[in-house]
Amino acid sequence: MHAFIVTIISFIFVLGVLVFIHELGHYLAARWRGVHVDVFSIGFGKPLYKWRDKVGTEWRLCPIPLGGYVKPHGFEDPEDATDEQKANWIPGKTFHAKPVLDRSIVIFAGPFFNFVLAVILFAGVFAISGKPFIKPVVENIVPNSAASQAGMKPHDIIIQIDKYKNPDAQSLALFAKKHPGMTTTVIVKREGKEVSLPIIISSKLIDHKSIGQLGIVMGRIFVEKHRLSIEDSVVYAFRETWNITADTVIGLGQMVTRQRSLSELGGPIKIAQISGQVAEKGFDQLILMMAVLSINLGLINLFPIPMLDGGRLLFYVIEAVYRKPVHKKIQAWAFQIGFGLILLLFLFSTYNDISQLGLISWFTSHSK
Repeated sequence: MHAFIVTIISFIFVLGVLVFIHELGHYLAARWRGVHVDVFSIGFGKPLYKWRDKVGTEWRLCPIPLGGYVKPHGFEDPEDATDEQKANWIPGKTFHAKPVLDRSIVIFAGPFFNFVLAVILFAGVFAISGKPFIKPVVENIVPNSAASQAGMKPHDIIIQIDKYKNPDAQSLALFAKKHPGMTTTVIVKREGKEVSLPIIISSKLIDHKSIGQLGIVMGRIFVEKHRLSIEDSVVYAFRETWNITADTVIGLGQMVTRQRSLSELGGPIKIAQISGQVAEKGFDQLILMMAVLSINLGLINLFPIPMLDGGRLLFYVIEAVYRKPVHKKIQAWAFQIGFGLILLLFLFSTYNDISQLGLISWFTSHSK
């Protein structure tokens, strides 16, 4: 029961923060571009609590913690608005009356704030709790690899590659990846002595692109935590955010091309489960997971799918190019398809979650 309560509380906390920051981006951008905001809602359903601030925005806290929304004033097109809605419009404060650039800024700000949140969370953890670094200690060597031909041995500690001193395991792998075919020198510490080894970084073709590899396996047991300065924390936070974004895009591309299984897609149940598990390991670990999820939320919302922020941005780009909005029928048709795709993705990811929990196999075995 304790684990279940931790899971629920962690899930609500994580999703609540991510949704709030995303919608706060829309809200602040709308205020900045002179658009009044009618509603700022966290969650869906009948409000549990609501209040109206001094500028007239109604803030809502709703019981279903699976999202939220900001409703800019005059968000509906004039063609779709009722006479009553038009009568309540505040001149100069409606969303639809703003130039396409202003509307784009308001829509883009939501995902952008998710990336900003990720950087802040990473930097905060790195500065306060420390950033984990995997020491580049060689555990195994791939036969006939660059490391093997250079004479590297298990238990070697890599202290320099080329001019790059004291790399951690991640930085070392990234250096090799970016320098396929490079002839350089690796300095290792072996039995207390420094040994200089000439090496030619091997090259492997992946997706028509040359990727450098050393051919070593580094032991994850050699993990150290180092508290970073504010400046270094921010630098590493940006780097971590960029790497996770790139890896996520590559991973999704591999799913589309069937190089990775679609079973890896997770939904709200998986997020809740992981939130509970990570929360048990410490608050800093929960914050790091939240940063990763914030990146995913921002990235997914930028996909050019109608119903998502990226879909609206695509329409605004077309409007900017052709100097007129996309035809209403095309927008309506696209939003219906987008809604269908999102619903299918939600159902599929939820099915994956239930399958991985073993509920489907349990039900099948007990229904015979």
